[in-house]
Amino acid sequence: MFILLRIGSGAGFAGDRIEPAKALVEEAKLDYLILECLAERTIALAQKQKRQNPELGYNEYLEERMRYLLPSLMNNKVRLITNMGAANPIGAAKKILEIAHEMGLTCKVAAVTGDDVTELLDFQGKKLENNQSIDLFEPIISANAYLGIDALLPALDTDADIIVTGRVADPSLFLAPIVHNYNWDVEDYDLIGKGTLIGHLLECAGQVTGGYFADPGKKDVPRLADLGFPFAIVEPDGKAIITKLPNAGGTVNLQTVKEQLLYEVHDPKKYVTPDCIANFSTAHLTEVAKDEVLVSGATGTKRPDQLKVSVGYHAGYLGEGEISYAGSTALDRGKLAEDIVNERLKDRVTNMKADLIGVSSLHHGQFGHHHPYEVRLRVASLCKTEEEAKIVGHEVEALYTNGPAGGGGARKRVEIVIGIVSTLIDRSTIEIKTDILE
Repeated sequence: MFILLRIGSGAGFAGDRIEPAKALVEEAKLDYLILECLAERTIALAQKQKRQNPELGYNEYLEERMRYLLPSLMNNKVRLITNMGAANPIGAAKKILEIAHEMGLTCKVAAVTGDDVTELLDFQGKKLENNQSIDLFEPIISANAYLGIDALLPALDTDADIIVTGRVADPSLFLAPIVHNYNWDVEDYDLIGKGTLIGHLLECAGQVTGGYFADPGKKDVPRLADLGFPFAIVEPDGKAIITKLPNAGGTVNLQTVKEQLLYEVHDPKKYVTPDCIANFSTAHLTEVAKDEVLVSGATGTKRPDQLKVSVGYHAGYLGEGEISYAGSTALDRGKLAEDIVNERLKDRVTNMKADLIGVSSLHHGQFGHHHPYEVRLRVASLCKTEEEAKIVGHEVEALYTNGPAGGGGARKRVEIVIGIVSTLIDRSTIEIKTDILE
């Protein structure tokens, strides 16, 4: 009897929950668990951390997740693929082996590198966002190319229990084990397009099971506090069932799958990945049972000759200050506090913005005739120097005794801002390497 491939999504971002991943490993009869834990800003921060300590630069929750998952992964013979290596896959692999040794477990770890293209990138190149030269945003902190399945397939061939990478495109983390398991031709772009869709649906973990979807009274999701993560049952022809554990919270239906299908996709007919240019407009979604959606029909065309590169740069310092007002005149006092700070800072800082949280912080204008019983003033400015940024919080804090009555809960902070822009690099210039640690 032919056994279908089962792939679980155990994380959708750097700080995701971990309990649903362990439940999948122990109950879903998985072949692979994928932890997608990397974003544009997080890898830039990881590169900065690695510069300060060469042994670090991997995901901050790597140790916690590995201690929690390793026994179950090894006992259930589930292979793990994760980009928690961030800026330091080798360091992450060494830490995983160290943890396994402490726990009395034996495992084989493959570390995939090559995405760091800081030394290869032509900084006179153009930004994808506005076609301007990227050298305007020095000092550069990081430059990482989005690798595809060609970076992962050699590691999968080693039979490593755990594969840890840096920047690999999110769908590719899921597509690679499908291609490996079913021995797909990497140039059969219709098949690759189908697998890319499966990866895209799984990459954000709990989003396709109702997280980031729920809207009480409009789109209700049961037991959201116990949200389970999804897994896919993949057929050799690229069809797949997207589902979840029956005892887990959340839901998988046409609405949740459609929303995730369109998530961060600018053009469904031309979704560019390192592995193909996928066409999701040809996909078919069918709800075949409770919490089971059959996905089929996506297609694709030839993969691009260039890879996207995420470039992180030092964009300045963010100075912030907040203070709250409560009572029947809270809104009026909040507006007065805003006027005071604007007057005091108008000639001292640039790029300043003041919001009344709950009133004008998202829509930047009061909604209707809303008169809340409490408001919180937030003032922020993007500054060139740390000294300038400190002024913002200081003036907000001074409202305690220099502003309207009854201000409280003041806080202030200054932080470095990491900016992100994108560019392209010829994939032929990148050297991918797999290191085996055991």
